[in-house]
Amino acid sequence: MDRVYIFDTTLRDGEQSPGATMNLQEKVRMAKQLEKLGVDIIEAGFPAASSGDFEAVKEISKAVKNVQVAGLCRAVKKDIELAYEAVKDSPLPRIHTFIATSDIHLKYKLRKNREQVLDLVKEAVGFASSLCSNVEFSAEDASRSDWDYLVEVFNVAVEAGAKVLNVPDTVGYTQPGEFFELIQFLLKKVKRTEDVVFSVHCHNDLGLAVANTLAALRAGARQAEVTISGIGERAGNAALEEVAMNLTVRKDYYQLETNINTEQIYPSCRLLSRIIGQPIYPYKPIVGANAFAHESGIHQDGVLKHRATYEIMTPQSVGKTSSDIILGKHSGRHAVKNKLEELGYSLTEEQLEKVFQVIKQLADKKKQIFEEDVEAVVLEEIFRLPDKYKLKYLSAISGNMAIPTAVLEMEIDGEEKKLAEFGVGPIDAVFNTICRIVKRKPKLLRYSVNAITGGTDAQGEVTVRLEERGITAVGRASDPDIIVASAKAYINALNRLVKKEEEKNNG
Repeated sequence: MDRVYIFDTTLRDGEQSPGATMNLQEKVRMAKQLEKLGVDIIEAGFPAASSGDFEAVKEISKAVKNVQVAGLCRAVKKDIELAYEAVKDSPLPRIHTFIATSDIHLKYKLRKNREQVLDLVKEAVGFASSLCSNVEFSAEDASRSDWDYLVEVFNVAVEAGAKVLNVPDTVGYTQPGEFFELIQFLLKKVKRTEDVVFSVHCHNDLGLAVANTLAALRAGARQAEVTISGIGERAGNAALEEVAMNLTVRKDYYQLETNINTEQIYPSCRLLSRIIGQPIYPYKPIVGANAFAHESGIHQDGVLKHRATYEIMTPQSVGKTSSDIILGKHSGRHAVKNKLEELGYSLTEEQLEKVFQVIKQLADKKKQIFEEDVEAVVLEEIFRLPDKYKLKYLSAISGNMAIPTAVLEMEIDGEEKKLAEFGVGPIDAVFNTICRIVKRKPKLLRYSVNAITGGTDAQGEVTVRLEERGITAVGRASDPDIIVASAKAYINALNRLVKKEEEKNNG
């Protein structure tokens, strides 16, 4: 079998990474883009983790039609029941249950012996299979587990009804050669039918997640668990775009195929970047700004003569094209609607009107409106949490001959409040003023600014991360004025803090 199934865990493992939290609407939007990208399975979340996670998995299960939706759960009956309840509305549901199998995890985390874990695997997979015919079983920390014991575990899982056996390199410990040998060993020793697929889930602690994934696929694994841009716990996961393009560019070597529409790779990475407020760094393989840039004179000369001299793939093959000017101040609603549909957004008439008015306002400030500007407007105006705090007015004074001062008017639960405050700079003054108005003092953990497009009139995209009483939240906003963008991002983070506090108090 030369078909590789792509299992995307951006919305589960990826979302667990610091600063990558998404709200419900953002998760659904990302899931729809993953479907458009052509992934085979979306791991939508961990339903037992929180009511918010349960709701997100449930909504994603309803939102996508042509992709399997998996819910992760521990080998615990209650977790499995919640996972099934969350995914059962999907046309293609999957339950993904797991338990650790390495001796270090058994001794220090589970405090159980090998026989006890075998019993738990049999019970959990058997129960999951009674609810859903599509069950995946993962042996957590498989790469540090005893190989013969792994065979026992997987044999029990297959007998209990597992259709996918996942071999995670949970802590990014193994090396490509070792992983190749482990997969071959398991394929030879585990008793399974032809419809049982081996999967791999590799972490990037030693920078080998993609290399290990590809080694496993060469050895015979046929499902790759990956994330967009490689986001995830600690150093992240194997990057979907890198695995997919290795299999595409070097098909002569791997002789494997995927269902990935490679032209949707860059749009998917860009959407994730906008949602989580983390820019794609320039040297990122496949999608970074420098991935197809040529500075060296020798390289430039070669590319001008024939692109294949220094390019093994084209920007167009991953959907990375130059941003054309697509809208202006005279563009009508129909043009805006067409562009939104082209970008993959299906909005109601009310939402379309809201986006149209904001784009018209933006066109009065900017000479050129790019696709990135349109996406920023949609993500900020449509896919955001309901606001407890709203910015109504802002004025800031700064300079080397003035004391930085900010004057703000905000709306808090419908009540308007005004205040002025000083700071060491205009951003500090704005944040100080907001804190005094809302009567909160969160700790600012992160503040970053990124230009959405080129040019001096580009919108500034600001990301802030706040922490208060043990709860963290990320806020994002964009505006041609970075001081306004900073205020909006800070307020967005405060609104997310409020939402998280409500969820914590409710359950």
